[in-house]
Amino acid sequence: MSGISIFGFLIAIGFFLITAVIKILREYERAVIFTLGRVGRRSAGPGIVILIPVIQQMRKVDMRTFVHDVPTQDVISRDNVSVKVNAVIYYRVVDAVRAVVQVENYMAATSQLAQTTLRSVLGKHDLDEMLQERDKLNKDIQEILDQQTESWGIKVSNVEIKHVDVDPSMIRAIAKQAEAERERRAKVILADGEQQAATKLAEAAEILASSKGAMELRYLNSLQEIAGDRTNTIVFPFNIQDAADMLRRS
Repeated sequence: MSGISIFGFLIAIGFFLITAVIKILREYERAVIFTLGRVGRRSAGPGIVILIPVIQQMRKVDMRTFVHDVPTQDVISRDNVSVKVNAVIYYRVVDAVRAVVQVENYMAATSQLAQTTLRSVLGKHDLDEMLQERDKLNKDIQEILDQQTESWGIKVSNVEIKHVDVDPSMIRAIAKQAEAERERRAKVILADGEQQAATKLAEAAEILASSKGAMELRYLNSLQEIAGDRTNTIVFPFNIQDAADMLRRS
């Protein structure tokens, strides 16, 4: 029995040593190896990684793209409209060594940075820009995040703003503002039309006043229009000065 116990003990020790020394990494995993506390320049893997017990330690890093939902943020736009915005970011580790050494928790750090960047960028734009220029805002946020996380060995590949929610009371105020703006534009268009009509009438009056023949032609046209109406009485407009001249000649 003692021989069997010793043999089993040796098998257990051997299995422990094998699992401690030999590590198998999947295709999407990399290993950051510390030797006596110092990290190597490059990560190891995928495949089999052999470690020296006690002397070496390993940290595994997932190199796949992570999808992170940014919690809903309260944002005040440049035109003082309070909105609630949430987004999703796509990022992955491109340098496993820096992701482990340069930041304590790259996932939490990226999440916090995404929240502050979202509020900062959107706060510089009006509500209309948030709703109409979403692609541009996505690109701006992505570029800022990518630049900030580069030193951590993180690549932010995409940012998508999911929802921009406005308070119902603010929606009513915006609707009233839009209605007032439409009325203002209609009044401006009407005033422009009246101004153009008045200008044309003034030009026509000036032309008629400068040409006696044109005035007489207009006079005859007016008589023709009056004669076309079904009425028993026709009033002939007549120039007083012309009537006085006719009386003197008679």
